[in-house]
Amino acid sequence: MFKFKFFCITGFLGVLAFVSCSKDPAVSQLSDEQKLLQQFFNLPSEPFNYASPDLPEHLKSGFVNAQKNTPAGNPVTNWGATLGRVLFYDKSLSSNGSISCASCHIQAFGFTDTAQFSKGVNGLTKRHSMSLINSAYYANGRFFWDERAARLEHQVLMPIQDQVEMNMKLDSVLTRLRSTSYYPILFKYAFGSDSVSGYRISLALAQFVRSIVSSQSKYDDGRKLVSGPNVDFPNFTSTENLGKQIFFGNRLINCSGCHLTDMMVLDNPRNNGLFETELDSGIFIHTSNSQDIGKFKAPSLRNIGLRHRFMHDGHLIGLNAVIEHYDNGIQSSPHLDTHLKDPVTGIPYKMGLSPAEKQALLDFLNTLTDEHIITDAKFSNPWLK
Repeated sequence: MFKFKFFCITGFLGVLAFVSCSKDPAVSQLSDEQKLLQQFFNLPSEPFNYASPDLPEHLKSGFVNAQKNTPAGNPVTNWGATLGRVLFYDKSLSSNGSISCASCHIQAFGFTDTAQFSKGVNGLTKRHSMSLINSAYYANGRFFWDERAARLEHQVLMPIQDQVEMNMKLDSVLTRLRSTSYYPILFKYAFGSDSVSGYRISLALAQFVRSIVSSQSKYDDGRKLVSGPNVDFPNFTSTENLGKQIFFGNRLINCSGCHLTDMMVLDNPRNNGLFETELDSGIFIHTSNSQDIGKFKAPSLRNIGLRHRFMHDGHLIGLNAVIEHYDNGIQSSPHLDTHLKDPVTGIPYKMGLSPAEKQALLDFLNTLTDEHIITDAKFSNPWLK
């Protein structure tokens, strides 16, 4: 009897010990470095999955993959994008500690700004803040509205050093980051050593931005159920399907002719007839080709329904204004895109939509809204203070 009780008691204690030890192994297994990081950031002990997102099949097609601009030398990694996320939300990258990348690219609004021009350290920006969603998908790889940055790795350092936006010298940024207890750790996790450099900052920021991919909208839910975008989606209303039909098949202005694939990204910079006389030279700033005057890159249409302002100068307010522009507001100019004008007369096209068709197109564009991406923790502010 005693022997039986002894085994029962010791067995129970063994189970209790196992349960108590295995209850939260992550806590006991945290390294000193990870414990230090937890003092400053809301970061999981194992980083979020940035490197291998679970994309639906229609976003893994050959046509979509052909739009990728990720260089072989800077693939997205989990710790690299984590470091990029911390940098993206770090206001100490600005001279007075008031502005971060996220100040102008707000997650809740599709990583753009609600204001026409964004507030920087020394005034307002000259152009509207471009949405960053699906930045990894733009084949020529250039960035900014005027494409003056040859690649994302170049672009991410430019606002930091811009006198209006963040007004920091890169050497000063490095001094600040190296003086912290946490950045050397994050750089080591991302790149294998604790060396903090401008080059590594650019790699990490670019990784984070490229990881912001929209894939969980109502459009995606419907696209999974059919063979192609031109088929009626079973989960759409009749109005949404009508709007989709207009988007993909308008007789004169075919939206999908420029906003390509299920990623809805522009193929090339274009002049979309905002003004008779271009007030902004667009990509001409770096091409010096007169035919490029007034041509601009545009962001993906994903989450377009969350944005308040549109076009490079943000002068169009609301999606209805955008639809009105393409329906009957395109201005004639010497450099107007050939897709938007009669090839013989040069007169701008009009979509000629009825009020019901305009509403249908609006309803369709709102199906591109991905509520998950605007609340997903892995794209949110990780700073505790």
